[in-house]
Amino acid sequence: MRVGIVGGTGGIGEGMALRLAQSHTVMIGSRETEKAEVCCRSCEQILKEQGLSCSLIGKTNQEVVNFSEIIILAIPFKFLVPTLKELTGFEGKVVVSPVNPIEKTGEFFSYTPPPEGSAGMLAKKLLPKEAKLCVAFNNIAANRWRELKEPLEYSVAVCGDDEGAKRQVMELAVDVPNLKPLNAGPLAVAPLIESLTPLLLTLGRYNRLKDVGVRFY
Repeated sequence: MRVGIVGGTGGIGEGMALRLAQSHTVMIGSRETEKAEVCCRSCEQILKEQGLSCSLIGKTNQEVVNFSEIIILAIPFKFLVPTLKELTGFEGKVVVSPVNPIEKTGEFFSYTPPPEGSAGMLAKKLLPKEAKLCVAFNNIAANRWRELKEPLEYSVAVCGDDEGAKRQVMELAVDVPNLKPLNAGPLAVAPLIESLTPLLLTLGRYNRLKDVGVRFY
């Protein structure tokens, strides 16, 4: 499968590329091709040192959209609007939002969604109606993606209004050993998924836990 990561040079994007490129052709995107290529070479070296093969390409964010069957928006919430406004060609593509609108408020983290109700709903508003948007992978820390020797024993809640797109995203999650994808219903559930992340960050802070995640049994 052709998987593209918009904003793939950040912590989440690079970590997801390291895991997914072992099973899929992954294109890492950036505003600058050179930055994406440097990230690819770094990922390839990391995987090579682990004795793992991969398929990685570094291009611009627009080339990622043009190339990919599944597009992951690995960007901070504050960049969601400007990034989507400058890109075209999402029609018919599966788009995945792991974006969480959160802020640190004093001694804890807060969920700070836009007027649309969630980052996922805002992304849907910005994308063409033919795009197939899912919210997924919101509750896994960047560090966990990058620690290749450690299994990702987490659940991945996936919500969206297109059942076929949800199945594709859940199949993508299954390709990462130990991840457990779960159908979380329609896109309207996005606030529940996104708001788990500030809770996990706050739990980590007060209990001295690193990179807290969730697993549903």
